[in-house]
Amino acid sequence: MYGLAALETRRFYVVQTNADVIERCLLMTSDTGDLVFDPTCGSGTTAFVAEKWGRRWITCDTSRVAVTLAKQRLMTASYDYYELRYPHEGLRGGFIWKTVPHVTLKSIANNPEIDELYERMHPAVEAALATLNAALAGPSFRRKPESRNAAKELDAGLRRHDEGGLQEWEVPFDFPADWNENARAPFDAFHAARQSMQKQMDRSIADHADQETLYDKPAKSKTKLRITGPFSVEAVPFPTVAALDETRPLQEADASIARSGESSRQHQWRDELLKTGIRGKGGQMLKFAELETQPGTRYLHATGHLESGERVVVSFGPEYAALEQRQVAMALTEAGELFPLPKMIVFCAFTFDPEAAKDIDHLKGIVALKAQMNTDLLTEDLKKARASNQSFWLMGQPDVEVRKLKNGDFEVEVHGFDYFDTVKAELVSGGKGRIAMWSLDTDYDERSLFPHQVFFPMAGKGEGWDKLKKDIRAELDEELLPQFHGTVSLPFAAGDNRKVAVKIVDDRGIESLKIVNLEDSK
Repeated sequence: MYGLAALETRRFYVVQTNADVIERCLLMTSDTGDLVFDPTCGSGTTAFVAEKWGRRWITCDTSRVAVTLAKQRLMTASYDYYELRYPHEGLRGGFIWKTVPHVTLKSIANNPEIDELYERMHPAVEAALATLNAALAGPSFRRKPESRNAAKELDAGLRRHDEGGLQEWEVPFDFPADWNENARAPFDAFHAARQSMQKQMDRSIADHADQETLYDKPAKSKTKLRITGPFSVEAVPFPTVAALDETRPLQEADASIARSGESSRQHQWRDELLKTGIRGKGGQMLKFAELETQPGTRYLHATGHLESGERVVVSFGPEYAALEQRQVAMALTEAGELFPLPKMIVFCAFTFDPEAAKDIDHLKGIVALKAQMNTDLLTEDLKKARASNQSFWLMGQPDVEVRKLKNGDFEVEVHGFDYFDTVKAELVSGGKGRIAMWSLDTDYDERSLFPHQVFFPMAGKGEGWDKLKKDIRAELDEELLPQFHGTVSLPFAAGDNRKVAVKIVDDRGIESLKIVNLEDSK
């Protein structure tokens, strides 16, 4: 049972359940790798606990607020790393659980070593007891007068036995205050012999007892910390039934709507893009006068015109993966075959592959823009249909300078984002003032980004690395922390791949990546 003190935890949601209660239920009813389902998401406590204990999970809710809270809680959570029993099998092999001896009367009675230990070690206890009794009965023993009752009890014990002296169980655990100091040495020797025999017996009993597995005590790694694994946010539209008078005969599909696969989602995104436009820096907007499905193409999903008159084509990335380099290349090929040629191509995606982002930024001859899609678009039926929705954001192009130092090392300076100005229809510098975070991979392998240096230019006192230090439970060099608040990197040597990757996140949370070949640096 859990008392009121255990329930007094910081709440994210009005009906949030205490995590300890969910943990107890989950550990009693499931194993690592099992699937846990919670039909009422709330703040995501069930998913949080399931992720912590190595369970797969599915959770849902009808409230957009609850889904957003759960998503944020999971994405910002950190957990202890539990050691795997069979690392090559993953969670299916389970954790390394702590075990303790389950001592029963049966295990003690059937233990073959107890009699042997008693026969071997008890003579030393008897000898120590005889020495103690001799010291107590000798003429040199004089009791202090502070406690007459204790003296009477001792005399009664000595007279009670024909052989004289105390039995093992009658020897007090603490040295009596009225005993003479001459008896302290044999008193300590007796207890040392007795405790030595008892330790050997306890060890033998524990070794021969059955082991009890504690399924709430996994072995924790002291060098690793874990975060939430990949998960997706999906929406299921509410079922509706049309009245008989609203039914219409089937229509033949034409080239503009004969699409398959993810076309349903893309139609929704197209409608949202036409309604809300694309938000830029400083309140600028890229508004569409009209936007239709692009027929006859696979990687270009919509075509239309801006309110200023320029023709635009749009390519949407996948729902649950990054927009890849191949889609960029194929979309450009299809755009080159259109007549008349579009003036602008917009790539809209939830995330961009680094190489794809690099290709878009380096395009010549056509205005190519990246638009960050809000993850609320994955919960279409929960999102309010308003023109003020912030569903698409223009992403800036990182303005990065790589310099070669006299000693052969390199350093990187971030000058900010180059934003697309919707009024001038050109890229303009955004400056350094709105860079929330940027990271540097000093040896980019074109497959994954590994940040060797991380900077928080906008971080105030107690933020940035100071706050992250508490989250990752690590000891950081306080003298180096001020160097990770600027826009100039620490010097570094060139890696084997001779490439660096700079990832920048602005104050809106929009991120972008710049890849630079060190051979091209000055």
